[in-house]
Amino acid sequence: MAPTVPQLRTLLAVVETGSFTAAAQSLGVSQSSVSRTLRALEEDLGGNLLDRDRSNAPTALAGELLPHARAAVAALDALEGSVRARSGVPEGRVRLGAVPTVCQGLVPGLLGVWSARLPKVEVSLFEGDDDEIPEWLENGTVDAAILVDPHPDPPGSVLVGADEYCAMVRRDHPLAGEKAIPLGELQEDGLIVNTGGCENEVRRIHAKAGLPFEMRQRVRELATLMMMVQEGVGVAIMPGLGEVMLPKTLKMVPLEPTLGRRLVLSGPTNRAWSPLTEALVRATRVETGH
Repeated sequence: MAPTVPQLRTLLAVVETGSFTAAAQSLGVSQSSVSRTLRALEEDLGGNLLDRDRSNAPTALAGELLPHARAAVAALDALEGSVRARSGVPEGRVRLGAVPTVCQGLVPGLLGVWSARLPKVEVSLFEGDDDEIPEWLENGTVDAAILVDPHPDPPGSVLVGADEYCAMVRRDHPLAGEKAIPLGELQEDGLIVNTGGCENEVRRIHAKAGLPFEMRQRVRELATLMMMVQEGVGVAIMPGLGEVMLPKTLKMVPLEPTLGRRLVLSGPTNRAWSPLTEALVRATRVETGH
């Protein structure tokens, strides 16, 4: 028996939220309903979709099903959005992907703009790293995304922000009061690198400065990165928008040389944009004048 749309939505909700409880809340149903729906889908497919002993991690069978589930649900959502758009008032839920520094440093302001201009549109935020976001956009995990330095900008996209990479140091660091820190002097402290999004850019900054890339520690999570800098393990380089995430003990200082990054709001390139994604981009374009 072919999976039904409610079954696919339920599977995606559990995978996206990581729990049956959160999935039930997002779908507006009971937790037992989520459990029953998934069990029925597993029986139809002849195998487990979630590993209950590993925090509901998707199984290999789920891995095969998820791309098709996302594509099917995204297509249906786009159709429903087109029908609603005939009323002239965009309405519904749009899933937006962005990296952590953008989620915290830029998205809150955009949410205010979208709430004022599109009061019946709900924006659900999906946070991922630089490599995940483009993949999520193309495979249907999200409907729209704020991309970091896309080459080239996708057709119809809009520039929503820009910043530069800065040095992150403790406030008691000897160079914390400088207008800018030369990369060569920063190297002496030991560099901690975030693999979740900045490592390639940090390598490019070293190449630009003509300096070898050396690091003391490599971590994935920004929270771990900041904790290590706070504890004096070393220093780090991260985008300026990340300043809002720092504890009071840390400080951002401009870096010499540095790199800038462009932040672009876009829909997917491999399928038609949903009407709600188009509405977000239009509202942003009107607000920013781009």
